[in-house]
Amino acid sequence: MKKIKLIPGALGVLSLASSQFAGAQAADKPNVIIIYADDLGYGDVSCYGATRVITPNIDRLAKQGLRFTNAHCTSATSTPSRYSLLTGEYAWRRKGTGVLPGDASAIIEPGRITLATVMKNAGYTTGAVGKWHLGLGPSGGPDWNGEITSGPMDIGFNYNFIIPATGDRVPCVFVENRRVVGLNPDDPITVNYKGKIGNEPTGKENPEMLKMYPSHGHDMAIVNGISRIGYMTGGKSALWVDEEIADVITGKAVDFIGNNKDKPFFLYFATHDIHVPRVPHPRFAGKSGMGPRGDAILEFDWSVGEIMKTIDKLKLSRKTLIIVTSDNGPVVDDGYKDQAVELLGSHKPAGPLRGGKYSLFDGGTRIMFIARWKGTIKPGITDVLFSQIDLISSFAALTGQTLSSEAGPDSFNQIDALLGRSKTGRDWLVEHSGRLTIIKGDWKYIEPGAGVKVTANTNTETGNDPLPQLYNMKTDLGEKKNVAAENQDIVKELTDLLGKIKTEGKTR
Repeated sequence: MKKIKLIPGALGVLSLASSQFAGAQAADKPNVIIIYADDLGYGDVSCYGATRVITPNIDRLAKQGLRFTNAHCTSATSTPSRYSLLTGEYAWRRKGTGVLPGDASAIIEPGRITLATVMKNAGYTTGAVGKWHLGLGPSGGPDWNGEITSGPMDIGFNYNFIIPATGDRVPCVFVENRRVVGLNPDDPITVNYKGKIGNEPTGKENPEMLKMYPSHGHDMAIVNGISRIGYMTGGKSALWVDEEIADVITGKAVDFIGNNKDKPFFLYFATHDIHVPRVPHPRFAGKSGMGPRGDAILEFDWSVGEIMKTIDKLKLSRKTLIIVTSDNGPVVDDGYKDQAVELLGSHKPAGPLRGGKYSLFDGGTRIMFIARWKGTIKPGITDVLFSQIDLISSFAALTGQTLSSEAGPDSFNQIDALLGRSKTGRDWLVEHSGRLTIIKGDWKYIEPGAGVKVTANTNTETGNDPLPQLYNMKTDLGEKKNVAAENQDIVKELTDLLGKIKTEGKTR
């Protein structure tokens, strides 16, 4: 078997001014919107092959833009993927970047250069709306009853309206800029993830109060008839209603666009769909025939449609780059009995891929990725190798900037691939779910693991195996045949390259 040719200097310094297009367009400053789905799989939308659930707005975006078939997030879970997208650094390089509890302190330190910082420095008004899950506050966590520091506004965002963590974790409140929305100071919030506080009912002790029952875990504080992870007292006037979350955050995203229509803006719109608990608005409930998970996909598609409608109404479609993608792959049963498994039928959330959320297989990290910029991006399909971690360097190039040496340590300028002007993407990329994998060319290598084949609760194939794994992704997209034994030379090259990436501490 022919050995893989490693490109000299792949780990060296990258010039962010290399794209002639980037320099020419810097003065135009296109608006940029990233719509970030939660737990949406590669096969969950109809333009990627789904037939049981139809997503007309996402399909229209794909038809008008560029649909990527080989784009990846960096990790198979939420927090590390979001960290990498915003910082341009692999989350596995930093301790404390795993899936965070709802009261975690900020893992992106104030003042750090982020994607938002890059856009702000280019003259953009920047906004973060929706799910955050990157921690808030200094060491010890945020002050829910006062000013919340060490948040989005400290890492480049001018405005934020966020869900602090996830819908299944307390506190179940929105934060706007530095304050909990609608909080009554006479009813202060207390949060604890170590033990029960106060006399509030819990899912474990009071199942008769629930309208949705947990399948595993998720049996602590009850909010809106749903038990969560963690304990919470107080803040009754600030609690969200799950059925209204998509409407609330989509409305805030639309308002942000409208308020900044006459100047360049960057919007990071991270929806909560398709994450548990799946409690879509009554407009969508029962419409998919696949239970709340399918209905939540329809709700997410509606949110995408509202953003597109706003951009078109304001005549900004030729001045706005819209990206729709997901933080990781799909999971069906992730803690609640919502019939997602029973009503799945022939639907394949990961499409042709193996695994899903929490997995080292590509179902965990190969994600839908669509980019539309009317008049600039030629509609079509691309199979270039692309990673979300490259957005910070790519947008620096788009806006005519050069990243400092310490910023975006693992992010490369892929603006020409993003805009469909190049058929060459990344030479290689690293994926993560406990252990690491590396993709280079047609090959994917998975590090040996502990041998736990399936997650205990979600029934997801982990990809963990005590033996090295090698797959030819061109001929075996489903990662069914491990060919490591007969390709030891390739295994060695990829093992050596992955070792170098880990030990050098940065790749750019």
